[in-house]
Amino acid sequence: MGLEFTLHERSALYGMLADNVDDVIVKSDARGFILSASPALACFGVELPAMLFGPHIRDLVAPAHAASLEAEHGEVLAGRGQSGWQEYRGAEGGWFEIRMSALRDERGRPYGVLAMMRSVTERKLLEDRLFTAELTDPLTRLTNRVAFTAMLDYLVEGDAEGCVALFDLDHFMTLNMAYGHAAGDDLLRAFADLLGSLTRSDDILSRVGGERFAVLMPQIDPVSARDLCEPIIETLAALGRGARDCAVTASCGVTPLAASVDQTIKRAELALFMAKAKGRSRVEIDHGGDDRSAARPDRAALSALVRHIS
Repeated sequence: MGLEFTLHERSALYGMLADNVDDVIVKSDARGFILSASPALACFGVELPAMLFGPHIRDLVAPAHAASLEAEHGEVLAGRGQSGWQEYRGAEGGWFEIRMSALRDERGRPYGVLAMMRSVTERKLLEDRLFTAELTDPLTRLTNRVAFTAMLDYLVEGDAEGCVALFDLDHFMTLNMAYGHAAGDDLLRAFADLLGSLTRSDDILSRVGGERFAVLMPQIDPVSARDLCEPIIETLAALGRGARDCAVTASCGVTPLAASVDQTIKRAELALFMAKAKGRSRVEIDHGGDDRSAARPDRAALSALVRHIS
């Protein structure tokens, strides 16, 4: 059995909905001017009793969303059915969702629109926080490996020019064991701050592993990228020399963006390994080239390299 209401019951139901602070009922004419609304509309920055003339529905949203809301209003009036829930940024900066239905006279002709609105600002803020958490390293507040890979992929797919620099804190595990995890965390945060202070504003900084950091450097050649990274290595080494019984250094590998994300990362890692093999606390460049013809170390040479940097 369907729900049926008397005129008095409908009036009472409308009153209950109109007083609900979460849901706002808005009645507009065919041109989009608001004729009446529940008191909670004030939460969206519109106070009808204080207005000499009724506002338009476009006054509810940010300017960039006005045309979209008016188009939705027109679609409903044209008889294309009840709209689904649509999200818009409010004129006051928050977010709301709205659903509209046409009002028709006895002959079925539309004369206005009845809409229900509700704030979704808290949900949007939560979504933003969750999105940020998914892409941010909680210790250093830099972007994490997932974000770095996505941004690198975007640049590679767009055939952009630039370089990747991989930094690795030398002997970090030894320092971590000698001074404790809290001191290790402090070192990671301090190095993240150092990167931020000595790189360009458009460089993208990420912590991509335990003691490994990556810098995505758009619009730069490998030599210029090396010149930018060397002061970071030198500054850290100087700070480490000033600390009693705690020599802190880092190694860095630089490579230009390659044809794929995997190629770019592998080349940057190779340059980083070479920096460690040559004594650490330095920057090495892998200039890239054709992977199919590039010389590759044999197994014995690779094993010797791994033993040297371990």
